Amino acid sequence: MNLGRNDLRRWLTAPDASALFAEARAVRARTKGDGVFLRGLIELSSVCDRDCLYCGMRHSNQSARRYALRDDEILACARLARDLRFGTVVLQAGECPSLWTRDRVAALVRRIKGETGQRVTLSLGERSEADTAAWREAGADRYLLRFETTDRALFAHIHPGAPLTGAHPRLDQLRRMKAQGYEIGAGMMLGLPGQTLESVVEDLLTLRDLAVDMVGLGPYLSHPQTPLGQESTPSEVPVSADFTCRCYALARLLLPAANIPSTTALSTLDPAHGRHMGFEAGANVFMPNLTPAAYRDGYQIYPDKICVVAPEADARSALYADLAAVGLRHAYDH
Repeated sequence: MNLGRNDLRRWLTAPDASALFAEARAVRARTKGDGVFLRGLIELSSVCDRDCLYCGMRHSNQSARRYALRDDEILACARLARDLRFGTVVLQAGECPSLWTRDRVAALVRRIKGETGQRVTLSLGERSEADTAAWREAGADRYLLRFETTDRALFAHIHPGAPLTGAHPRLDQLRRMKAQGYEIGAGMMLGLPGQTLESVVEDLLTLRDLAVDMVGLGPYLSHPQTPLGQESTPSEVPVSADFTCRCYALARLLLPAANIPSTTALSTLDPAHGRHMGFEAGANVFMPNLTPAAYRDGYQIYPDKICVVAPEADARSALYADLAAVGLRHAYDH
């Protein structure tokens, strides 16, 4: 759909967005049908070399609980995802190239593909062109890297050491990976201190211009043990389920065929209704967490994270009921 800047501004600030959500559902029905893809999230490690100002796993947070899964534990999670008929596993970790080396990740991808036949999505942060090329050659299908904001000053503020000028490091990597044959996923955080409404408009248009295959966006949830969590800088962008869902819906209209998850952050912001609202706004993916219970509490980008655990029958029943309530069903993602 040919939405311009004025259209995006209008829908982001309109008193009522019900017509927007209805149009997003109609586009999803035409392009994706009534199926929701469930993808098994495996949080490999909370060890991180970076010091991003918003993240509870930042290197300088001495209170963070650190862990790293062994390869055999990761393979066990992948086999569980296969048994639950999740066609994709998502391997996500804090940025630590010395732990998740090029060769180790490539070997994991080959084993998962060979032993389970699943698609593999990687979310390992900013990595070299040689790393991502090796992982693509090993069989990785997708890479998720949120650019978080296209506002260069704000990006540099929340990522110490990031350049203020020149190419945006994450946008540059996303373009490289697309050329390498990955399906790419990107997105932003909504409600960062100092964020402007105009920058969110630019973020949405950037997703369209990148022609991303997956949109990963959600509300900024502050962590009290981080510098950004101590800031009082106001934001033009509300941290709300409604605003987040408006961005889901606009992303659906801008990128009709994209896969859009209803994110954990949205469910954490509104535990009673968040997941349901995401589907009502055009989302078509959900990522149940398959990380072993002994480690799960250690992956704390933000506190009080809602965790839907796929193997638990009550959690699966609640998820399927949410899907049915909006006329959707679990679809196997080959």
